[in-house]
Amino acid sequence: MPVDQLLTVLAASLAAYALAVLSAVAGFGGGVLLLPVFTALFGLRVAVPMLTLTQLSSNASRVWLNRGELRWRLIGWFALGAVPCAVAGGLLLAHAPLGPLKRLLGVFLIGVVVWRRFNPHPRRPADPAFAAVGAASGLGSALLGSVGPLTAPFFLAYGLTRAAYIGTEAASALTMHLAKLGAYGLGDLLTADILVYGLALTPATLAGAWTGRKLLTRVGDRFFVRLIEAGLLVSGVLFLAGF
Repeated sequence: MPVDQLLTVLAASLAAYALAVLSAVAGFGGGVLLLPVFTALFGLRVAVPMLTLTQLSSNASRVWLNRGELRWRLIGWFALGAVPCAVAGGLLLAHAPLGPLKRLLGVFLIGVVVWRRFNPHPRRPADPAFAAVGAASGLGSALLGSVGPLTAPFFLAYGLTRAAYIGTEAASALTMHLAKLGAYGLGDLLTADILVYGLALTPATLAGAWTGRKLLTRVGDRFFVRLIEAGLLVSGVLFLAGF
């Protein structure tokens, strides 16, 4: 491997490790923050499918590490909406105008935090509502690479925290990422180079997920929710800024 390519993989691996730790503790945020890094290194059209490969290993490891706390009914409802919409979004990626969609999502995420401040005890959503959450998340994730913060308010309102939240959100996202990869393959976006890079980054994401799991046991529920809300604000600002 040429030196410049090796340095690129090293930089991407360091970023993937750090943000996998964040995802393992907060349940989201790693993908949103990793997308600008991958875009700078590889370009947007390559960054989105490559990010999906990275998220696949990261989410799978979080599912395994938190397997005893999974809420399977929610995962099933989420997948019902997420899988078909993720496939549709993956096929649209080559032609979709991503800029306006990012800014709209940024406004939504910041609005969610403001809404939570005025409504700190929202009504618990019914299980079938997660089909709609999955549909919106699947479409947005396929086009933007990661919209993990979009699902956070709904899992929190359901009452999930810590391991139950991390594992259930990761398992739900895993069904979506598998569908996205299939769509990217059909759309000729999943090239051999992207697969090689994705495999090269897998050890970093697995190590980050393990480290984050260890840190999670030391985080209280109150701090956990505050951390997620901070992640929502940062993610919203990044989307508004066009990253």
